[in-house]
Amino acid sequence: MAVSIKSPREIALMRESCKRLEYVHDKLGEALKPGMSTLEVDRLGEKLIREMDGIPNFLHYNGFPASICVSVNEEVVHGIPKKDRILKEGDIVSLDAGLIYKGYHSDAARTYMIGKVKPEVKDLVERTKQSFFEGIKMAREGNHLYDISNAIADYIEGFGYGIVEDLVGHGIGTKLHEDPQIPNFRQKKKGLMLKAGMTLAIEPMINLGTWEVEWLEDDWTVVTADGLPSAHYENTILITEDEPEILTLSR
Repeated sequence: MAVSIKSPREIALMRESCKRLEYVHDKLGEALKPGMSTLEVDRLGEKLIREMDGIPNFLHYNGFPASICVSVNEEVVHGIPKKDRILKEGDIVSLDAGLIYKGYHSDAARTYMIGKVKPEVKDLVERTKQSFFEGIKMAREGNHLYDISNAIADYIEGFGYGIVEDLVGHGIGTKLHEDPQIPNFRQKKKGLMLKAGMTLAIEPMINLGTWEVEWLEDDWTVVTADGLPSAHYENTILITEDEPEILTLSR
């Protein structure tokens, strides 16, 4: 497994790519409201990415037909935007987005609550986000990759949620998906040793019920096997000699 170590120049370009993606997510989050179609979300997202002098890295990736993955309620990831899929009060919607800036990729996901949601769903969204922060406490030079995985699992397992195992985080740089793969569930092995200059996309996907998922007939949309809601939270991070730097979250 060859995991790229970014040079100072590459890190600067990654920072800029990620800063621009953070802006896109902020604006998308502000725009979400009941009555909005998931296709409208996608069109706004692509417009924002291009205004940032970015290229949507999801658009046509392995045939994906949109710039933003818009996944609602039981949809875990890779939801294809549609003009007749309308957001309503009480929904949760996960937006997974990325862009390319001067050849370097960024990738981040957020799960938003549309209006007032059920308390157990609100808890799921908030705990999924927190699991990311629990994971990156271990994202330090000298630790091992699966220390991150196990920290996420340690936090989540106590709530009885299902941790998706079919989809994982990944390295990122001049390609959207680079080595290594980064599970969010418990691992017996240590995994590779983390080194300063690695850039990783950490992305817990947590289900209210079972960990099991299914693919819809469109071959993209992943849904929970029991139809219960799922939440997704992701940032691109940089391993440093000290604390990890969250490149897609500046505040």
